[in-house]
Amino acid sequence: MAVKVLVVDDSGFFRRRVSEILSADPTIQVVGTATNGKEAIDQALSLKPDVITMDYEMPMMDGITAVRHIMQRCPTPVLMFSSLTHEGARVTLDALDAGAVDYLPKNFEDISRNPDKVKQMLCEKVHSISRSNRRLGSYAAPAPAAVAAPSPAASSPAPTSSFASPAPLRTAAPVRSPAPAAASSHSPAPKRKPYKLVAIGTSTGGPVALQRVLTQLPANFPAPIVLIQHMPAAFTKAFAERLDKLCKISVKEAEDGDVLRPGLALLAPGGKQMMVDGRGTVKILPGDERLNYKPCVDITFGSAAKSYGDKVLSVVLTGMGADGREGARLLKQGGSTVWAQDEASCVIYGMPMAIVKANLADAVYSLDDIGRHLVEACV
Repeated sequence: MAVKVLVVDDSGFFRRRVSEILSADPTIQVVGTATNGKEAIDQALSLKPDVITMDYEMPMMDGITAVRHIMQRCPTPVLMFSSLTHEGARVTLDALDAGAVDYLPKNFEDISRNPDKVKQMLCEKVHSISRSNRRLGSYAAPAPAAVAAPSPAASSPAPTSSFASPAPLRTAAPVRSPAPAAASSHSPAPKRKPYKLVAIGTSTGGPVALQRVLTQLPANFPAPIVLIQHMPAAFTKAFAERLDKLCKISVKEAEDGDVLRPGLALLAPGGKQMMVDGRGTVKILPGDERLNYKPCVDITFGSAAKSYGDKVLSVVLTGMGADGREGARLLKQGGSTVWAQDEASCVIYGMPMAIVKANLADAVYSLDDIGRHLVEACV
């Protein structure tokens, strides 16, 4: 059965090109289009698409507001289009907080010049997020205010920049998943151990998942933390800044030579690779074009296994693919601990599933239990 897609964008050119690219895939059906957020809500309710592609900057109602309403009224996987700028990163992170599953760069030049590459990326994203847990409601955003008639200001033409926001948006509070108590954890509480490093890897769904885990940690958390999130280079600094504001621990984008210390989380910079050494410092390397992921969880996990033996607590969260599996295998061989997020609380049960299927998981926990268990496990 074809994946039904609703395309939302105020640009007629972009709506046509996205619709053409998706329609060229026989397993995808574009069931409708919308020119603003208000239309998107109406179309989502009437057409019940499997996936919605969403722009942010639109008249009548912006994309983030529309996502919040859609998540509340008819939870549907949303793929946001983003500009690769610091402002675009901030807005995209707001959209993920609101309930969007994933994002793609909105690059009109690529749409025009490299349709084969764009088609492959777009269709792959649509297929993957169509299988996400978004419809289950566990990631639904808080109830939005009633849809009001547009003000004259809201009806004015949008700025030229595809993601220029006229005013900063309030960051949505972390959303807790109302999982049944019996299904909240598949493993017993962890044993305490003097870990020298906590390493967390994730991809699709990771920005919200990391926020929910890290905000549970106290400022005096006893172990250094490294974070590997599949994310473009333009996004990681903004994401680290956001986490730093929300968390009691400190969070920063990692730089070459940074020193690991308790209560500090270092986020791997997008487009590069992050390794750790036994002296407690971080090494940032250029992104190898032969590798699919930049940053790559396997590389960071592998360096941690080499440097810290059995003193690493690694966690693999929601994400597509199997990045982290081979690094986790090295960690297990050295006696370190590997946790995986459970299927019910994942947006995409790919990376954690790879860990579980390879029999590498020492424990499988619900997302909302992981932060608490990290505190319990680290001496």
